[in-house]
Amino acid sequence: MSKIKYRFNTKSLSFEKDIVPLRKRVWQALSYLGTGLFFATITIALAYKYLESPKEKQLNREIAELNLQYELLNNRMGEVTQVLNDIQERDNNIYRTIFETDAIPASIRKAGFGGVERYKELKGYDNSDLMIESTQKLDRISKQLYIQSKSFDEVAKLVKSKEQLLASIPAIQPISNKDLKHVPSGYGWRMDPIYKTGEFHAGLDFTANIGTEIYATGDGVVTTADAVMQGYGNHVVINHGFGYQTLYGHMSKMKVRPGQKVKRGELIGWVGNTGRSTGPHVHYEVIKNGEKVNPINFFFNDLSPAAYQQLISLSSQPSQSFD
Repeated sequence: MSKIKYRFNTKSLSFEKDIVPLRKRVWQALSYLGTGLFFATITIALAYKYLESPKEKQLNREIAELNLQYELLNNRMGEVTQVLNDIQERDNNIYRTIFETDAIPASIRKAGFGGVERYKELKGYDNSDLMIESTQKLDRISKQLYIQSKSFDEVAKLVKSKEQLLASIPAIQPISNKDLKHVPSGYGWRMDPIYKTGEFHAGLDFTANIGTEIYATGDGVVTTADAVMQGYGNHVVINHGFGYQTLYGHMSKMKVRPGQKVKRGELIGWVGNTGRSTGPHVHYEVIKNGEKVNPINFFFNDLSPAAYQQLISLSSQPSQSFD
């Protein structure tokens, strides 16, 4: 039962019932309701902005995990890119050089993708930049792999048509790995062991005990087997054809003679210390079209990929040559 309210009438000097009009009562009710709704809305808005619901917490954890996986994916694609760059380098500078075909230019290997809207479906998200960067890297790798695959197809065709070339070009070390005493002194600028000055070393020095066997690194014909060039001491030069020659210096003894045909892996002499030498070793050179080139690029039949990379790294370090 509602309470009856009275008010004092100053004119009649008596108490009268306080009758509130319906309109006023409705307005008061709406005012209370509006005030409540206003504060409720403010409270809910603040809660949504500063407090996470259990579902939001789960979604945020999933987003953080996705960001981490994207970063790991980017790192792995970076490693794949490094390996692919090494394959491309060897393809251009070894395989395609050997078969005397033009290298594939970088402008083709690493050409961009056309169309500014290529990744438009990935735009508009909080992590759009990360997703687009990862997708671009994957697209570049895929394109480079496709081009490299086509290049190897071309090289494979050249292999079939150039069996004699494959047998003739230098492709192994002149000394077996088991007989080596040290990593070869590399091709390039080195310290002269006698005059202690810088000079260009045009071959590799394989150190081994006197009497260690030296092998022909490819099929060919012996053009020189003497000690006329005193710096090399007893030395052998083999003409492999196709513009290739190899030289083996400082032998103790030679087993071949000029005009003799030899096969890859055939014994041609023994390690010595003759000529201008500071210790037992064989000085090995590869000459292509009259120009001395780095022999390190011609051991692909002899070493595993890991051993080949290690040999390149070690032989390229500054050191003193032995002749």
